[in-house]
Amino acid sequence: MNIRKIYSITLLLLTLSANAQYIQVDDTYTAQELVDALMANSCTQVSNVTVNGNPSGSASYGYFNAGSSTFPFTGGVVLSSGSASAAPGPNSGILSDGDENTWGGDDDLEDAINTQETKNATVLEFDFVPAANNVSFDYIFASEEYLQNAPDGWCNYSDGFAFLIRPVGSTAPYENLAVIPNTNTPIKVTSVRGPGSCPTANAEYFGSYNNVASPINFNGQTVVLTAATTVVAGTAYHIKLVIADQDDDQYDSAIFLGEGSFNAGVILGEDRLLAAGNPLCGGESLVLDGTFGGSATYQWFKDGNAIPGATNAQYTVTTTGEYMVEGTLPGGCVSTGKITLEFAPVPNTSPITTYQCDNDSDGITDYYFSQISAQVAAGPDNYTVISYHTTQPDAAADTNAILLTTPDAPYRNGTAGQVIYARVQNIYGCAFTIPIVLDVPLPVTTTWGIVGLCDDTDGTDDGFVQFNLNDIAADMQAAYPTTEAVKFYTAYDEALKLGAALPTQYTNSVALAETIYARLDDAAGCNTVVEVPLRVYSFGDALAPEEDFVCDGNNLTFDAGSGYAAYSWDTTPAQTTQTLTVTEAGTYTVTLTTAEGCVGTRTFTAVRSGAATGATYQINDFRGSGNSVTIMAEGSGTYQYSLDGETYQDSPEFTDLASGLYTYYILDVNGCGPVYSKSFYILDYPKFFTPNNDGYKDTWRIPYMSTRPTIGVIIFDRFGRLITGFTGTSSGWDGTLNGHPLPAGDYWFAINLENGEVVKGHFSLIR
Repeated sequence: MNIRKIYSITLLLLTLSANAQYIQVDDTYTAQELVDALMANSCTQVSNVTVNGNPSGSASYGYFNAGSSTFPFTGGVVLSSGSASAAPGPNSGILSDGDENTWGGDDDLEDAINTQETKNATVLEFDFVPAANNVSFDYIFASEEYLQNAPDGWCNYSDGFAFLIRPVGSTAPYENLAVIPNTNTPIKVTSVRGPGSCPTANAEYFGSYNNVASPINFNGQTVVLTAATTVVAGTAYHIKLVIADQDDDQYDSAIFLGEGSFNAGVILGEDRLLAAGNPLCGGESLVLDGTFGGSATYQWFKDGNAIPGATNAQYTVTTTGEYMVEGTLPGGCVSTGKITLEFAPVPNTSPITTYQCDNDSDGITDYYFSQISAQVAAGPDNYTVISYHTTQPDAAADTNAILLTTPDAPYRNGTAGQVIYARVQNIYGCAFTIPIVLDVPLPVTTTWGIVGLCDDTDGTDDGFVQFNLNDIAADMQAAYPTTEAVKFYTAYDEALKLGAALPTQYTNSVALAETIYARLDDAAGCNTVVEVPLRVYSFGDALAPEEDFVCDGNNLTFDAGSGYAAYSWDTTPAQTTQTLTVTEAGTYTVTLTTAEGCVGTRTFTAVRSGAATGATYQINDFRGSGNSVTIMAEGSGTYQYSLDGETYQDSPEFTDLASGLYTYYILDVNGCGPVYSKSFYILDYPKFFTPNNDGYKDTWRIPYMSTRPTIGVIIFDRFGRLITGFTGTSSGWDGTLNGHPLPAGDYWFAINLENGEVVKGHFSLIR
């Protein structure tokens, strides 16, 4: 190492204590020094090393050291589309270094990732001759374009990078190693991105959106990824590591290459571990290939110990352990490869017997694969059924699977005791076959007795009630002691295929009567489906209250309805008959008991009523068209009133009555009789009279005044001079004073009524 490099490293170490939480970058490394930092061993021959980047300003490449920060690599090479020295954290601003007018892009990159208009390209490239048939290195892609909350229209921006390789001298297209594993899709911001305002893509390869305290000054980064490919040992290859901005020089990106991760030696593959979920399957073997150059010698090791006789390029592994191969070239170059292998337990393939009831005892019935799969999965090995087959060879080869019309369709066995074969896999994806014996124990067919409940538990007598299915299950287990489990279903086929079971507290879905089905599973694996009739004993409308009227002096009979086992009226003493005769108003309650023992109560109300026993009335007469009468009935009933005995009204008042004789009628609306009636008179004075002895209106008097003999009448002339007076028994005034006829004209009167009221008015004497 030269003096400049020693000095550079010294300065880097002195600054680590002050910025331990961030990476540190030295941008003075030469191209050769950068490649040296990448190489894992000296068996790879490297030549023609170049690095190109920013033609002015800060270098766009350098060596980084993680120090004590949390960055995944302890050190390595950084290539940026901006300034390499700006890569260390904190992530406190947007990096947009470089000038797109003086710092161009890269055509090979554009061809590799199918893009255009790249800017600010940084390229590290070299030739190498691998001694083995594999090459790989580790990297992280970071970018300012990883925006968790991107503005509208920013989600499609992404800088580009590629790791390009091809044989030296070849004009064939480069192979790009910077791709999403097991695809040809280039790694970009748009192809690997975590959840945020932009669409998520291949999130398992996204590392994080970075906050201010990030070790690097970029908004986001991927996880550690591995670029790898197969090569031909001893053949010269050219590799080109390139990154560039897209379209403009804004929002820089960088690639971080892990120090010492460039390995052109032996790669035995990824570890196969139980904890990682990818162990080898029990009973299988794996051939490891450690080929390292055409003339290499080999030695294999297990758990650090040399395996006697294992000196070939390949070695077959059948047991768990850490395996390593050393390949030595004639010149003394040694390359090693390691892998840790674990094996899943050898699967248990013992036959499994499943049972299904056979109600006609012919050994043939319907089986449900969902039920069998659940039985397999419930075993201690947690196996999952992939498919079912009629032969073991078909199951092993995964051919000719049994196909059903729907996943829930039944499979009917062809012969009693038929064996089919399940292709299953364990939690590690290892597949194997298990025989399934389809057995049919003798059935137990029965219909359970009626399970009835009175509809008196929820306050609503509507034919629906909650059944405690646990109580029914307990009775069934007592009747069938070998029963281990009882579940209930709405339909027979649901019980057979173990569909959706009913809750233990179940309210019938059909009013009054419904049939459900109980599945009884016993210790032998047999199941029996039993019909269970549910009944709800409901009074319905039979308990509706009733009200009727009892007329004065009469009886009223209440009928509680027929068909009950017992009656009990709340009389003293209690009467136990269906009917009850009462003479008094009041509330009477009967308790009804059905044959099933359900108890309900019904209330009867007797309301007193009766015909009118009398009445008073209030007459307002001498008012012309305003004459009226108000009748005050006496009695215990509710009454209507009439003046003609045919048309009745609720109001006791009648208006607009002319002078004359009337009869009022009082009717009890509840039918209690007889109708009460009485006559009365409406009085009013005439407006004129003609005393000309023609026999018509020769005197002025009050019609029907004789019916009220205490009424007094006084008549005046227009000067207020008293003319005459008379009472209700008089024949009236004949138009004379002291035997002499008075002249025609208007005369005034005052009528003194019985209640002291005085009615005044005038009338005309016409001659």
